Amino acid sequence: MAGLENLKEQAGIAACSFVSDGMALGLGTGSTVRYSIIEIARMIKEEGIEVVGVPTSEDTRRLAEHLEIPLRTIEGTTSLDLTIDGADEFDPQFDLIKGGGGALTREKVVAKVSKSMVVVADETKQVGTLGKFDLPIEVDSILWEDVGDGISSICPGEVSLRRVDGEPYVTDNQGYILDCSFGPTISNPATLEAEISQISGVVEVGLFVGICDAVVMASSEGVETLVKPSGRL
Repeated sequence: MAGLENLKEQAGIAACSFVSDGMALGLGTGSTVRYSIIEIARMIKEEGIEVVGVPTSEDTRRLAEHLEIPLRTIEGTTSLDLTIDGADEFDPQFDLIKGGGGALTREKVVAKVSKSMVVVADETKQVGTLGKFDLPIEVDSILWEDVGDGISSICPGEVSLRRVDGEPYVTDNQGYILDCSFGPTISNPATLEAEISQISGVVEVGLFVGICDAVVMASSEGVETLVKPSGRL
């Protein structure tokens, strides 16, 4: 485990090779991308680069502030140069499942205004077909039961409300999250995302389709950078 954690750190650092002076950056959320944020702080202090970050969660905001990375909020931000984030799964088309950390809505907002997106992940997140990891869906906290019924009509497995210590998990946006067990069946994530998004009370779906341009992956063989052939990098 220590070996994998070291590789995740290396991958997080390697992802920062896409960072250059003057960039506006989307700062993702999660244990692996945390290493990227630490590396960006080092680059600011030791290499003198000037960047500004937009955090995708309150946890990331607190970490970036602690590391003295200049920040701005997503409000009013219409364009970012690059987002570095994690993923719960990625497939051969570079489509993603995200939201295991509960920040999927802000993560998607930030990713969509970015000119490119780099994901940092370990080899366990690489899949042939999305869906082994339960699909997170952020929903209105008042309508969650009705939303769950609607999703259950199209989800072959269990749809469960995410809880922490027995209480509903509350996102930074004051929403709830439904974790949906589709199994490795999501061969057309764009169609599924559109179908789920039509259900009243859905805030955001943890499918990131056509957004990711590269994955920096930590594996037992080392760190590998996979670049989408039709991507923006």
